[in-house]
Amino acid sequence: MAETLFLTSEDVAGLATPAEYVDAVREGYRQRGEGAPARPRTRLTTSDPPGMLTGYTAILPETGAMGGYMYSAGFGSADAHFVLPLFDADSGAPLAVFDGASMNPLKTGATGAVGVDALARADATDLALIGSGSQARGQLRTAVTVRDFESVRVYSPTREHRESFADAMDDELAPDVSAVASASAAVTGADVVITATTASEPVFDCEDLADGAHVTCMGQYHPEKREVDAETVARSTYVPDLRARVTRDAGAFLAAREAGLVDDDHVHAELGAVVAGEAPGRTRDDEVTLFDSGGTAIETVAAAHLLFERARERGLGEPVDFLPASQAFDSQ
Repeated sequence: MAETLFLTSEDVAGLATPAEYVDAVREGYRQRGEGAPARPRTRLTTSDPPGMLTGYTAILPETGAMGGYMYSAGFGSADAHFVLPLFDADSGAPLAVFDGASMNPLKTGATGAVGVDALARADATDLALIGSGSQARGQLRTAVTVRDFESVRVYSPTREHRESFADAMDDELAPDVSAVASASAAVTGADVVITATTASEPVFDCEDLADGAHVTCMGQYHPEKREVDAETVARSTYVPDLRARVTRDAGAFLAAREAGLVDDDHVHAELGAVVAGEAPGRTRDDEVTLFDSGGTAIETVAAAHLLFERARERGLGEPVDFLPASQAFDSQ
């Protein structure tokens, strides 16, 4: 019998700081760069009712954990539900099952921040953020832990949303955070550009992107979703989270390839290879770099293990018993 913790969103809220999420996720990607196994997302869809069931997995041997995410969206509920199982990588025993939605913005933001840290210029001080939802908050809270940003310009289409976001983040964070009236006003002159949207069309123009800028995109996880244009992909040193997903669901890369601007060799390296020092990151100050963060179980397992350890130390969560297969089969 394996005792497993069931952890709710309330249990894990506030257990780790944004910087601690970044450290855990960076370590996960280092392990991936040195050969830790991870699979891209798989997606099953239905049309009646319209819905999507998605899952992905990874093993982080040095962390001692493995697992992934499974989530549903649609199916008549107009919402999404996330379940995160975490297993011991040595024994295979289940460690925890999370109500996984609440950790999503911070673990996804931490991945974006690892990309910024690996690829942006060390002297980057000016950040453009496209988006003003929960994912944008996660991206910003983590990005400011890896660079000393002085100013942040935020754009999203709804004026009230971008202004309330900027006001709240300006009160919370050290950089000066302000709302601007267009994507061009945000991106022009920025050292780092982060897109945190659900867009199906590019959210800024390549011509507005300065030489030497770094771009992190977190909303390109479907062939029809593209936060940046084909020209930005072609102009950049292109680094995905997982190479295997690029030709499956990296929408902007697929559009650039279809336009004949790049081929499959345009993929520079996975983020893990850069973090582990197996491949170079930025090599010139005027180089444009792009991290395409479509979502993997690497960050999921890394962040979940961090939260599991903290929860166990504090006596949080509800213990539940999992019967191993040998006993369950024998009982039938």
